[in-house]
Amino acid sequence: MRERRAARDGRRAREFEAFVAGAGGRLLHAAALLTGEPTGDTEAAERLLTAALARTYARWDRLRGEDPYDHTRRTLAALFAHRGHRYRRPRGGTLARLTPQERLVLVLRLYEGVAEEQTAAALGLPVERVRAICTRAVTAMRSAAARRGTTGTRPSAGTPGSAGTSPSGGTSSSAGMSSSGGTPPSSGSPSATEATGAEAGAGAEAGAGAGP
Repeated sequence: MRERRAARDGRRAREFEAFVAGAGGRLLHAAALLTGEPTGDTEAAERLLTAALARTYARWDRLRGEDPYDHTRRTLAALFAHRGHRYRRPRGGTLARLTPQERLVLVLRLYEGVAEEQTAAALGLPVERVRAICTRAVTAMRSAAARRGTTGTRPSAGTPGSAGTSPSGGTSSSAGMSSSGGTPPSSGSPSATEATGAEAGAGAEAGAGAGP
């Protein structure tokens, strides 16, 4: 009995380590966009992601075919929604000028490519409200980029999820798509390409290649 338990625990640890190795960078990038932290200073994002990963690990044997990336992403979003008041002060990151709610919607919709209906269900908001928040956030980022342009500062050209590695080890075929083949933003909402032009997309500034 003891040997079987040890073998099971060892297998779970190896599977979880492999998952983190493949998905940790992208998840940390998303967490840093949520907390509004700049590259190289992602302490709050790392704490947030560690808490989400700990919950995923605790449920690892009960996922039963559920995509661990999707589970961790939902947990990360839920934890951030609960703790969003801690991240109101600007920290210098790509989305720091937005409110926590705007960051959360923008990350789910444009960086992760989660459909409006799924985003609304996850956040407990009407679809129309999610669409309005996303549009407002993109407009705010465009305005900020335009103001910087008038002062001669060139906006960055990071592309959300471009040439990124999916949690399963493959290469993402399109920007902002999740590993589980999430639905891209609908035609009624700002596209990921448009958002990127205003620095609303998830640029490489959040350190996508860093592990948790």
